[in-house]
Amino acid sequence: GVFAETEDVADVEKFPWPDLKYLDFSEYRKTARRALDEGLAFFGGFWCPYYHLVADFFGMENYFIKMYENPAVVEAVTWHVVDFFDRANEILFDEMGDLIDVFFFGNDFGTQLDLMISPDMFRKFVLPGIKRLTATAKKYNKKTMLHSCGAISSAIPMIIDAGVDGIHPLQAKAAGMDAVTLSREFGRDLVFMGGVDTQQLLPFGKPREIMEEVRRLIDIFGPDYIISPSHEALLSNVSPENLLAMSRAAKGV
Repeated sequence: GVFAETEDVADVEKFPWPDLKYLDFSEYRKTARRALDEGLAFFGGFWCPYYHLVADFFGMENYFIKMYENPAVVEAVTWHVVDFFDRANEILFDEMGDLIDVFFFGNDFGTQLDLMISPDMFRKFVLPGIKRLTATAKKYNKKTMLHSCGAISSAIPMIIDAGVDGIHPLQAKAAGMDAVTLSREFGRDLVFMGGVDTQQLLPFGKPREIMEEVRRLIDIFGPDYIISPSHEALLSNVSPENLLAMSRAAKGV
């Protein structure tokens, strides 16, 4: 990463950060309009993957080490990236906020077992960005849905306090991310979207098993639950039959 050896905040300021003047939402507006014309809700806004991008700027191992060795440099890079996304969202919401139902943004903060970094480091270097981006969306009267794969249950109370309304995609096989635990601990504060396991069930299960699992999730989460796979994409090992089974169960067919 370009900041792997950087020790001085002044060097961060010299970097040629992107210019907002190049933003063009004309094609994005067409996509949103087409979705709304088809009767769909539109989840939009900049994806804002600042955690990933800052990791790229340092290299992930260097990023985690610099959180301890040179936090000022990490914070300087982080705020440049967050500031770009936040200001870009303001322009977007000003231009076409009437077409966006939910501000949807994300990073992957978790592994299969836990957060990639400690809760303290998450609170210091990651949470402020969530708060700022969420506050801007709220200023435009948008609900907010945060995406993160992995075992993030230890960060969910902080995410709730930041003003997030929903979480996606609920990596079902990750530690602490099972439906019963999430509903019991956080169901009063969040809408959940996801949770239909893509690691084992959707690729290798039978249609009957998938339908039973979807019905189980609906029973656990209740009427505000949004049925979706436990990952943002369906890979080629998920059969059309299993996908249709999930859809039929979601529709109560």
